[in-house]
Amino acid sequence: MTQIPERMRALVLKEDGFSGRFEGPAIDDAHRWLELAELPVPQPGPGQVLLRVRRATVNPSDLHFIKGEYGQPRRKGTPAGFEGCGDVVAAGPGAEGLLGRRVAFVATPDGSGAWADYALTAASAAIPLADAVSDADGAALIVNPLTAMAMIDLAAEGSPAVVLTAAGSQLGKLMIALARDRDLAPIAVIRRAEQAPALEALGAAEVLVTTAPDFRERAAAAMRAHKPRVLLDAVADDVSAALFEAMPAHARWVVYGKLDPTPPRVTAMGQLIFMGKRIEGFWLSRWLAETPRERQAEVVAEVQRRFADGRWHTDVAAELPLAEALDRLPEALRAGGKVQILP
Repeated sequence: MTQIPERMRALVLKEDGFSGRFEGPAIDDAHRWLELAELPVPQPGPGQVLLRVRRATVNPSDLHFIKGEYGQPRRKGTPAGFEGCGDVVAAGPGAEGLLGRRVAFVATPDGSGAWADYALTAASAAIPLADAVSDADGAALIVNPLTAMAMIDLAAEGSPAVVLTAAGSQLGKLMIALARDRDLAPIAVIRRAEQAPALEALGAAEVLVTTAPDFRERAAAAMRAHKPRVLLDAVADDVSAALFEAMPAHARWVVYGKLDPTPPRVTAMGQLIFMGKRIEGFWLSRWLAETPRERQAEVVAEVQRRFADGRWHTDVAAELPLAEALDRLPEALRAGGKVQILP
């Protein structure tokens, strides 16, 4: 029987609710939003599990959330962190089947966050991991991979190609590989030219560098050549708007992130009327609520296979001990790559 302590360490939120501002996910000083605290270890209720956390991932959505600019309110004094990997050490009624399992998990509103020694979540938000899936991949198995699967499914609906902004990110690389496997031509949009060779090796049909002097001309040529009808956008800036305007009739601009805090200027509004174009948003939480459980199970199984056989992997750039994360997080994020927190 696993010995569970009475208290645990956690990075907890210092503020409640929404901030009323939008500054983007950049973090200069994590102490402004979080503090390292000692809390009672939570106890699982019906349908809940308690996990001893192995690793927790830092995603842009986490950074938006701790700053009060995400789609759900903060709760002061509760642990942050949406996603991680851990071992189920206690289970409430109805969740006993997960006891002792290594799982990937996401935090649920009635539970506690992953940036802690222990986390509480709904049993339905915990996914037993295959032995071949590493802890590093398990800690990043849900947010980015399920988003990639859902959005590439969307892009495959009648489009021969897909445009991906922030294509050098972990999620961008997952989508490039998946689009290639689905016979879609991925058009990767990046800011740093040094990322291009790796994305081409993954299967990008075109790599457009927004800082290049000929970016607009190359983008227009790519739109003519590949005729993409879906833009999957994590940045939502003026470049995104220009790409959308260059796309053919019936194009869809799907915004799933807001890395740039400056609102885009959409000037060709007539295209929405006369060319049947549309702008919409994607939020994984809504996809999970609306997608049948059977389809979700199929997607999760495919995600695990991709990590197990090496088609996907998590590029971990920094591993931060929980006790050091507040001081080291800003620098680790600026270096690029995925950051994970280890209790």
